[in-house]
Amino acid sequence: MHGVKTHQALLTSSLLAAVTTLAEAPPPRPVMADFMGVCGHTVQFKPELYRQVCRLARDYHPVEWDLGKDSDFITTFPFARNRVSWEQVYGSWRKQGFDIVASLMFESLKPPQWKDVPCDAFAYGQAFAKYCGPSAHQLVDAVEIGNEPGDWSDAAYRMMFEHMARGLRAGDPRLRIATCAANAGKSEKYSKALTCFQGLEPLYDIITVHSYAMLENWPTWRRGCPENPKLLDYLPRVQAVCDWRAAHAPGKAVWLTEFGYDATTKPPPKTGDFKKWVGITDVQQAQWLVRSFLVFSALPVDRAYLYFFNDRDEPQLHGSSGLTRNFQPKPAFHAVAHLYRSLGAYRFARAVSQQSDRYLFEYQHATDKQARVWVAWSPTANDRQERCTLPTLPGKLLKAERMPLAADSNPTVTSLEMQGTAATVTLTESPLYLWLQLP
Repeated sequence: MHGVKTHQALLTSSLLAAVTTLAEAPPPRPVMADFMGVCGHTVQFKPELYRQVCRLARDYHPVEWDLGKDSDFITTFPFARNRVSWEQVYGSWRKQGFDIVASLMFESLKPPQWKDVPCDAFAYGQAFAKYCGPSAHQLVDAVEIGNEPGDWSDAAYRMMFEHMARGLRAGDPRLRIATCAANAGKSEKYSKALTCFQGLEPLYDIITVHSYAMLENWPTWRRGCPENPKLLDYLPRVQAVCDWRAAHAPGKAVWLTEFGYDATTKPPPKTGDFKKWVGITDVQQAQWLVRSFLVFSALPVDRAYLYFFNDRDEPQLHGSSGLTRNFQPKPAFHAVAHLYRSLGAYRFARAVSQQSDRYLFEYQHATDKQARVWVAWSPTANDRQERCTLPTLPGKLLKAERMPLAADSNPTVTSLEMQGTAATVTLTESPLYLWLQLP
């Protein structure tokens, strides 16, 4: 009997350990269709065009459109005070299949302009959620309370956040609530310290962060490719927010709601603030946006929204970040659309190789566990090309495509050499996609 009891105890202990391991296992990474997003802007956004690149859209929603200069104005949703119909705007996005997050930008009304922040913020949040939330007219899925409210002190912002969040919860408990752009350190001009939200965990579901690949700040604002170890603060900034979340707010999602690159056809101006500004080429923008999505997918991040949907070809910071130029697709548009089509049903599985001269990531299909895609590229920025042999392929190679730069380009790659399960390919700074079927 003693031996039986001992065996039962060991079995129970093993089962408990297995259950504990399963409980602690991280949730599966999102498939890329649930990860890739784009930042748009109200009536300017063309959902029928941008649905080719993603199905997640983030809108810069001006609270001042709804309230005017009167913070206590009684809103009349779906109409803004300036008579824009949010039902028409967001409804048109919905018809094209978009899930929508609205960044409620209250910042244009300075703190002294709010008559009673607790009362007015609550009333606005409740009215917005009650009409636009998923329980009512299903116009938006989530909201951010502020975008980059750097002009508000931490105390003033926390007051705004708490009371608007309480109003949003009262208006529709199903509407998910996100912070403004946050960081794991001290509050900055364009982000708030995550400590601003400590103690308010029941009032938010998502932490948001903005990150740009800066090699230099003013006066050049020079940017680098996403893998460059000399970047001032790109991947580490996002990882730090994820680490803070794990330590202080487990269970909350982390969304990267801004990242991007400027690419213009024009030289910088000869005078003014941007005379020393440095942009990148259209090809680099395409490569670095796609590679950014890939490297961010390997982090414990739930979504990544690129900035911006469109530009007017302005040679200045954030002036040429669009996927389109005057609503005409740039190479980046076609490259991101190809990524979306190729990996939409796949999620990041592992980094096969992550070296200074070669990145190779594996993505697994959400439902067909034997279907994989390997994505390989050179993590450089000097037009590097190299003929190399990849690690042993885990399955049969079905097809290969290189990231395209135009609508009519053929992405099919035929220059592969196969010797058994080893593939010799030309590695470039444009990612190469290999579709595999495991035995």
